[in-house]
Amino acid sequence: MGTAEIACPGLESLHSSSTFNVVSVVTQPDRPRGRKLELQPSPVKKTALDLGIATLQPKTLRTEESWGVLADLKPDLIVVIAFGQILPQHVLDLPAHGCVNVHTSLLPKYRGAAPIQWAIHDGETETGVTLMKMDAGLDTGPIIACAQTVIGQSNAQELHDELANLGAQLLRDALPGYVAGKISPTPQKDAEATHARKITKEDGKVNWQRTAVEIERAIRAFTPWPGAYTSISESESIILKIHKAKTAKGTG
Repeated sequence: MGTAEIACPGLESLHSSSTFNVVSVVTQPDRPRGRKLELQPSPVKKTALDLGIATLQPKTLRTEESWGVLADLKPDLIVVIAFGQILPQHVLDLPAHGCVNVHTSLLPKYRGAAPIQWAIHDGETETGVTLMKMDAGLDTGPIIACAQTVIGQSNAQELHDELANLGAQLLRDALPGYVAGKISPTPQKDAEATHARKITKEDGKVNWQRTAVEIERAIRAFTPWPGAYTSISESESIILKIHKAKTAKGTG
């Protein structure tokens, strides 16, 4: 199950594996996109079609009809990456090995919708991907495996692309051991959890009361969306987009 571009390397990894047989891909319905608002398939649907994998596009997974279609597939395991819907309990309980999710943070830190952006914004030096067994909570399930990487000077798009590939590698490395019963998921330490709320357009507005280091991090965190911006008039009639920045020596 997946929708966004970040899920595509994971799908390709599973499809090429000799261990797993991808019987179907579940993704969001086609949406209007572009200036003409023409219906367009999700990135995951495009990848699935290129690979010759059948796709399902339910509006919701909460109906008996959609559950029945999934049940007919008799899945041993469901892998979820950036799907965009909350899975109801009857779907979580369907596969013999449960549902697993690739999350783009080192859980329990940065649970939620925008872990990549907030890790950069907050000045974390490293992040990564976590493979977890899903439960009814939001990114609260027990951890199967993690993989780390250094953030460096990456912006959100660059880190997104790196973590997409890192997540695909983690699936190849850890999923066979989990399915074989050689890896037991470890409960998260809830006391150490932090939350990565959804990004809004207003988050891109530069707060000049922040330090130079904090502003530079925010610019990287919100590239490409919503993009960092500032106004040069009190009426905010003139808006400047900021695509890249670096701190000068001696600034803090």
